[in-house]
Amino acid sequence: MRMAKKRANGEGSIRKRKDGRWEGRYTAGHDPETGKAIYKNVLGKTQAEVKEKLKQAIGEAQALDITKAGKYTVGEWMEVWFQDYAKIKVRPSSHQTYQGYIHNHIRPNIGDIPLEKLTSLDLQKFYKKLLTTGRVDRVEAKGQPKGLSAKTVRNIHQILSSALKLAQEQRLIFTNPAEGCALPRVEHQEMKTLTTVQLASFFREARESGVFELYYLELATGLRRGELLGLKWEDVDLKRGDLRVRRQVSRINGEVVEAPLKTKNAYRTLPLAEDTVSVLKEQRKKVGNSPWVFPSPSGGPISPDSVLHMLHRVLKRAGLPKVRFHDLRHTFATLALQNGVDVKTVSSILGHFSAGFTLDAYAHVTTTAQREAAKKMDGVLGQQLL
Repeated sequence: MRMAKKRANGEGSIRKRKDGRWEGRYTAGHDPETGKAIYKNVLGKTQAEVKEKLKQAIGEAQALDITKAGKYTVGEWMEVWFQDYAKIKVRPSSHQTYQGYIHNHIRPNIGDIPLEKLTSLDLQKFYKKLLTTGRVDRVEAKGQPKGLSAKTVRNIHQILSSALKLAQEQRLIFTNPAEGCALPRVEHQEMKTLTTVQLASFFREARESGVFELYYLELATGLRRGELLGLKWEDVDLKRGDLRVRRQVSRINGEVVEAPLKTKNAYRTLPLAEDTVSVLKEQRKKVGNSPWVFPSPSGGPISPDSVLHMLHRVLKRAGLPKVRFHDLRHTFATLALQNGVDVKTVSSILGHFSAGFTLDAYAHVTTTAQREAAKKMDGVLGQQLL
């Protein structure tokens, strides 16, 4: 019998088997209960091939916690990640979304794959399936496309990538298979804005419907819907003429509740023009002792859904095109930029992460403004050519 070729400690041993193949054997770790060595092997056609495979396997074994590496399936690890990591780190309003992604899509499709066996190809096939037939069958989804949107697939990839990164840090997998995946391109929903002519009709109908103050403040400040509904009178200083954005209202597990803001940049103080202060004084008279600037009939905060339905009713009655609530924020930003307010100021009012983000989002507006500036400069400099 041919003896195994001994190698230095930590390098394993190589031998030629009876079937002609070469085998490399190495210690992958030790059982925490018995203390016994856990042996693994690699096979190859040539000694050189096995030598290379052995080197790689030992490197991976040293990078992994071998006693835990085979413990989880993808589905089991996603639950651990969500309960012990994501639940603490992400906003409560996102918990339901994350659980939906895990239970409706990840677990049924790739949940049974052992965590250490998951490959980039598995993920690519999974994403392709979601894009074509990923939508969960629900009554309200009847008639909608069968595939998930590119944005939703990217969101699912993002949480998978985060969970797999944690698995890598915990030495459960050697590499993160989510890195380098080809992702579908998101088609940005077209930004719609109301013109100044349309705004006159909109405000007229909003006044008739008794909701003028809410929509006037939105178009004067560009607040996010949750931020607007989260305003309390303690946040508003009518004498000084400013308001502080400190919270938002969200629907979490069917309940309308107070929640933290989207990012740290969202916590901001905004100056109010005289007309806006006058509108808020009228609103103060309307609501009496309610702590909320825009309370619901029951006295609590208004549901984000009902504000959207209200907006669509007002638009329909005014004979205007249907826009999203977020498009009112776009309308504010567009009008501000068109009327000479600089990008940095608009960015800070909107609570954006950076002026660069605002510049990208409203490139079409700033490009038009730049063309106008070029024409004006042409008018000034052109006189020198005469």
